[in-house]
Amino acid sequence: MKLYVYEHCPYCVKARMIFGLKNLPVEVKALLNDDEKTPTSMVGQKMVPILQKQDGSFMPESLDIVTYVDNSDRNPLLTGPLSAAVETWLRHVSEYTQKLLIPRFASAPFEEFATPQARQYFSDKKQAKMGDFKEHLQHSPGLVKKINQDLRDLDKLIKAPNAVNGELSQDDIHLFPVLRSLSIVKGIELPTRVQAYRDNMAKQTQINLLTSIAS
Repeated sequence: MKLYVYEHCPYCVKARMIFGLKNLPVEVKALLNDDEKTPTSMVGQKMVPILQKQDGSFMPESLDIVTYVDNSDRNPLLTGPLSAAVETWLRHVSEYTQKLLIPRFASAPFEEFATPQARQYFSDKKQAKMGDFKEHLQHSPGLVKKINQDLRDLDKLIKAPNAVNGELSQDDIHLFPVLRSLSIVKGIELPTRVQAYRDNMAKQTQINLLTSIAS
């Protein structure tokens, strides 16, 4: 199977996770961010992730891909309970973390930005939607302080380093991509359980963190 992604995209991380968790082979291919033709030819619109299945057909939508792959061997891993508190935490931090992440993604050495045109396409689209990147970056200290407090709250919710609720569930598919994205931000302080969970999940899923390019 082949998975088409953007390296920075948290939805793509969700789809990649299930392959790592189940130790299943998959070819991961990053599309250029300004390539509208390829994904549209596959699924009718510009979007990722897209899974090309073994029969050659294409499947979009991260959670559909996760469910399909998890059940492909009739031995699903994501059977654990869900936590309303984790869902609430994720919804809360989603209200402001994009202001930290998107400007940093825009300047990072991701494959989807391998050409100046692809990088400019991303920057133009995002700034039209959320405002000037430089302005958001100027507010980073306050936002870092805010996420550090929220991470301390998250620390209380983590039951085990290999699964947030003690047993793998879709909460892990939603939580790890956020923590992986946040690894691109300098100054973020991970409490003990959050760091153990993030680092362990990176190993389990075989997905790189972004600490080496943090800014």
